[in-house]
Amino acid sequence: MTLRELQEQVRHFAQERDWDQFHNPKNLSMALAGEAGELLEIFQWLSQEQSAAIMTDPVKAEAVRHELADVLAYLLRLADVLQVDLPAALRAKIDLNARRYPADQARGRSDKYDTYDTYDT
Repeated sequence: MTLRELQEQVRHFAQERDWDQFHNPKNLSMALAGEAGELLEIFQWLSQEQSAAIMTDPVKAEAVRHELADVLAYLLRLADVLQVDLPAALRAKIDLNARRYPADQARGRSDKYDTYDTYDT
């Protein structure tokens, strides 16, 4: 299933419930942040090892899948309302980051792009 098809399903789901009245950019972005927070809550206080192994616990794995789905649903709905082509936006961002983080300088580093020799906004 494509992102566009998923986006249409989320739109239809909202329309069937007359939720378009609530789905403005402010509310959707806040809901997106809230769901991302719920995903973060699952990982809060876990060690690196525990977080890497979380999907081996069926109950926790289901919670992770549900929160990821909620984040994706609100992201798709927000992009739909704002008429943002997510694949095109992601491709553009990847291209920008490729210029900001040249592989020969960024490999193995976690610092921000403005510390590199070839800083490009």
